[in-house]
Amino acid sequence: MTRITLLDGGMSRELQRCGAVLRQPEWSALALIEAPEAVDAAHRAFLEAGAQVITTNSYAVVPFHLGEARFAAEGQALAARAAQLAKAAAADHPGARVAGCLPPVCGSYQPENFSREVAAPILQTLVSSMAADVDLWLGETLSSLDEARTIAEATAGTGKPLWLSFTLKDGVGAENRAPVLRSGESVEEAAVLARELGVEGLLFNCSMPEVMEPAILAARAALGDAPVPIGVYANALVSQDEDGAANEVLSKVRDDLTPTGYLDWADRWVAAGASLIGGCCGINSPHIAELSAHFAPAS
Repeated sequence: MTRITLLDGGMSRELQRCGAVLRQPEWSALALIEAPEAVDAAHRAFLEAGAQVITTNSYAVVPFHLGEARFAAEGQALAARAAQLAKAAAADHPGARVAGCLPPVCGSYQPENFSREVAAPILQTLVSSMAADVDLWLGETLSSLDEARTIAEATAGTGKPLWLSFTLKDGVGAENRAPVLRSGESVEEAAVLARELGVEGLLFNCSMPEVMEPAILAARAALGDAPVPIGVYANALVSQDEDGAANEVLSKVRDDLTPTGYLDWADRWVAAGASLIGGCCGINSPHIAELSAHFAPAS
């Protein structure tokens, strides 16, 4: 059977479950400032559910959420705190690894706003602040190839593996058309880039479950014999194609994506060739526990 590595779920709603408050503009970064104990509790909830890789709560530690002045003054310390909290939680679970989250720093789902010149120094701040406490880098919710290239450049020389995770247009694969990134670039192009960059994981996240299987199949075909693991951590939300930037509001969670409902999708992803499985927005620790109970014999 395929050996499955279990990831964690979406931090925002797990932080809420642990008593943290989410509000704009800081979003999940607010917990690092006001309630670091909730960040610790969220990490531990995922680990106790069976997650083998947890992700730092650094997604919103960017000027897009904190503002330019606050990021300049506090960004380095907040990113370091995010990594330290994750490392401390993982230390109590032998074998658990910490992924350093490197987000789309110019806005989620907004490839048209991406600027390499703007992004590079922000990413360098995150990388330098977290490098001592993470085991690998996770560039996540990336909407374009240019975002991925810039993250690869920022992490080069750190000596740590890089995973790249792309977000997809929600309505495309579900309608039996070729899955594409939110930039309109193809999954095949993303897979070729991942192979060229030598990444150790190619994933798809923060999109509806329906688009993931076509993306896995397209990526596997484009990768050929390259031994790059493929992963999925979908969200539990209705389509985000028309919603602008992610995290502007707390979106509605679908009723059908219960822990057992999500597991049904995960089985399909594994059958299609995925071996890194977790969850994004709306996928909480009970979902990860369901995945763990199901996949544990193969892990």
